[in-house]
Amino acid sequence: MTLLDAPSYNAAKARKRARIALGSILGFCVLFVSTWLAIGHPIEAPWNWYGYWHAQRVVNHFLSDVERNDLTAAYALWNNDPDWQQHAARYSTYPFDRFQQDWEANSMRNEYGTISSHRIVVAKVWGSAVVVGSLINGRKSHALFLAWDRSLHSLSFSPVELTLPGSN
Repeated sequence: MTLLDAPSYNAAKARKRARIALGSILGFCVLFVSTWLAIGHPIEAPWNWYGYWHAQRVVNHFLSDVERNDLTAAYALWNNDPDWQQHAARYSTYPFDRFQQDWEANSMRNEYGTISSHRIVVAKVWGSAVVVGSLINGRKSHALFLAWDRSLHSLSFSPVELTLPGSN
């Protein structure tokens, strides 16, 4: 086949290819924007978005367990160890007794009282962790900030407090 024997131009086939290409590009853009909105409008690079989503999910499960007063499940999420009771000595720096004192509903150390509701309002990558801020019991300020370690997949109290959306 030579250049002079080229097939004839097929306008319908060309339009179909253009529509497929345009549809693919628009579909990707819609997926990208909807993922950005669902994760909470992170300003970080897209390859960090999974970390945001996973950190928010872990904090949500953790606070839901605390709301149900299921502190053994909450402690398992805190340490990322569902079998923590088999080797509780590993967690001597923050033992379960101290965890109960910090998170029990009627504890004097729990500054939020009985935790009955929560709403995640902010998340940001900070070092090797994702810091997640949650408003507890419908409060408008003084959020609870927890850090989810991206390598250990465990929770801890955050060393930083983020700026809440809507506050100056």
